[in-house]
Amino acid sequence: MRLYRASSFIFPRSLQLRIFAVCFVATHLPLLGFIIWAAATHRLDLTGVLVVVGATVLGLVLALAGIFALLAPIHLAAKALNEAEEGQVPSVPLVSGNDLVARLLAGINRAAQSTAERMRSLQRDAVQDPLTSVLNRRGLLAQLDAMPEHHTAGALALVDLDHFKLVNDLLGHETGDRVLHDFAHRLVAAVRRTDMVARWGGEEFLIYFPGATEAVAQAVLMRIAERLRADPLAHVGDRPLSFSAGTTAASRGTFDEATRRADAALYEAKHRGRARILSSAELRI
Repeated sequence: MRLYRASSFIFPRSLQLRIFAVCFVATHLPLLGFIIWAAATHRLDLTGVLVVVGATVLGLVLALAGIFALLAPIHLAAKALNEAEEGQVPSVPLVSGNDLVARLLAGINRAAQSTAERMRSLQRDAVQDPLTSVLNRRGLLAQLDAMPEHHTAGALALVDLDHFKLVNDLLGHETGDRVLHDFAHRLVAAVRRTDMVARWGGEEFLIYFPGATEAVAQAVLMRIAERLRADPLAHVGDRPLSFSAGTTAASRGTFDEATRRADAALYEAKHRGRARILSSAELRI
């Protein structure tokens, strides 16, 4: 590091030229000394000096080309690191052997793979709930935004597990996590591939049914409820775990208002005794 810092004033933007300058000075000191000695002792042979200088210049050209070629992998590694800093995933070709350049490029590739995995994990966590592996709120909204507006009309359901706090309190948080995970997978298994299931928060899930009527959404939820009664995920006291749901018609343009309607229907379903599915239209009756 000392030589690197001490020579930084020479070609500060080019390490290759800096190395060349150091090599030039070091290799020409003997030649300069010989010329001075020959001139002082009157043994200077001009033809011989010209031949030696010409050969030295040719050697310098070859040395400069060799330096640039040998340092090309380092330039490639620096470029890859700059790309990684800008959010891209760099990759550099490996070379055989175990010298400094081979170890450097291998380290860059290991760092690239690690960076790529972290980026994939961050991107996945940004749109996916880590516990249940279904979409999170941001992920569902992103998928809706990616759809043409005329394809988003459909039905929306907010689903909430009943007395879920008791599951955590009586059976433990590990069981609670398992229940949330398994319930999310039952939702995914029961809906169409085009439907979207997201963990909306806590034990609450949102299901969006593009192109479906509210009656279709309610029929799907009823089938899920029947299976939950036949094959409970857990028991709260002597009762199998159930859910309540609120449904409404929706589209991307009316999504926020539809969510509020479904939430009001869900709240009313809870108020009426839980374990029921209520349409927002029933609130106006």
